Amino acid sequence: MKTGWTLFVALRYLLGRAKEGGRYLRGAAAGIALSLVPIIVTLIVADGMIRGITDRFIELGTGHLQVYDYGAEGTLDEAAPAIAAAGGVRGVWHERRGLGVIAGKSGRRGATIRSVDSSFWAEEGSAAYLASVAGRAYPQTDQEVVLGQSIAEEIGAAVGDTVRIMAIRNVDGRPVPRIAAFTVAGIVSSGYRELDALWCITSRQGGDRLLDETNRPCLIVKIDDPYGRAGIAAAGLQRILGPRYAVYTWGDLHRAQYSSYESTRQLLLFIMALIVAVAAVNVSSATSMLVIERQRDIAVLKAAGAGPRGTGAVFALASLLTGLCGAVLGIGAGLLLGVNINGLIRGLEKLLSFFSGLFRGGEVKILDPGYYLETIPIVVDWPAVLLIGLFTILCSVIASWIPARRAGKLKPLELFRKY
Repeated sequence: MKTGWTLFVALRYLLGRAKEGGRYLRGAAAGIALSLVPIIVTLIVADGMIRGITDRFIELGTGHLQVYDYGAEGTLDEAAPAIAAAGGVRGVWHERRGLGVIAGKSGRRGATIRSVDSSFWAEEGSAAYLASVAGRAYPQTDQEVVLGQSIAEEIGAAVGDTVRIMAIRNVDGRPVPRIAAFTVAGIVSSGYRELDALWCITSRQGGDRLLDETNRPCLIVKIDDPYGRAGIAAAGLQRILGPRYAVYTWGDLHRAQYSSYESTRQLLLFIMALIVAVAAVNVSSATSMLVIERQRDIAVLKAAGAGPRGTGAVFALASLLTGLCGAVLGIGAGLLLGVNINGLIRGLEKLLSFFSGLFRGGEVKILDPGYYLETIPIVVDWPAVLLIGLFTILCSVIASWIPARRAGKLKPLELFRKY
């Protein structure tokens, strides 16, 4: 017999009438599709959250690369022109960081003092994630400071208020507190509370009033492709600058945090993959029922010259097609929901808020913007989606191997006597 008949029979079982066994395979395909929807949505949401948070940290915080000068008396300003002239570099900025205490009208708290060139905040990548809540987005004089929204609310500071910042300076080997007054020029938000709760931004000259040489300065570097070429760019700058300088990528600077995000993502996907594997096991049950109900077909096929392998291949191919249909439908539905997740969340929040209002409840927030991203970026990891689809199909085929092999071993004479 020609080999094309196996595909014809397999398609007939999957797409044929319910009484011909199609109800079993189509039910299994529906189960696979339903199990794939949450894993695809989880993948998109997890990748979007990770990318959104990471973008804010590297565009507003550390930059894509950082360069430190460990020479005895060298200055970073000498290296800046050479870095800016390198290919693929978007910009270079001088920064010094330190810890301090900021006091306002209604309280005080610890803060990260960022003394950075003001042009850093006007750069395209920084401006995309930095929203001005009030006033200006960056200080223009050494007497001005810009605060994150969360820290401003905590100390009761508004634009135009005077705040005092205390930092520790090293004078003749002794720690000496240094207190300086600043005028709040603006309040900004990154859309992520963890960053807004830390930042106290001064100009480069303003930072010199508070911080000293114990707070080692660095150069923040931004490149064209921070996710794909950060390591290559760092190696290139290291060759240009020489051993006196050290170049770190954003991955080096955020290794622990990014690893934590990735571990959480992998754990979620693993749990969802177990659900898919369980759904694929239903294909084995569906194939077993199909073999039981279509024993007369098996007898006819074997009498027509089909061997054990050919007969088993019919049911294995039917299971493969079942897994393929389930994967296509489930991944398609998951992608549709995933790319519209922000609208779905907003709609669900309105619906829940409506019912909550009927019982004198407050507004319902599924993702509180005070602690999560205000909007989840849509990131589709196509290689991961393809891998999930292949895994689903493979599980379906493996699950059907035993019933398909059993179908190939059935003897036609015994079947004809039975029917």
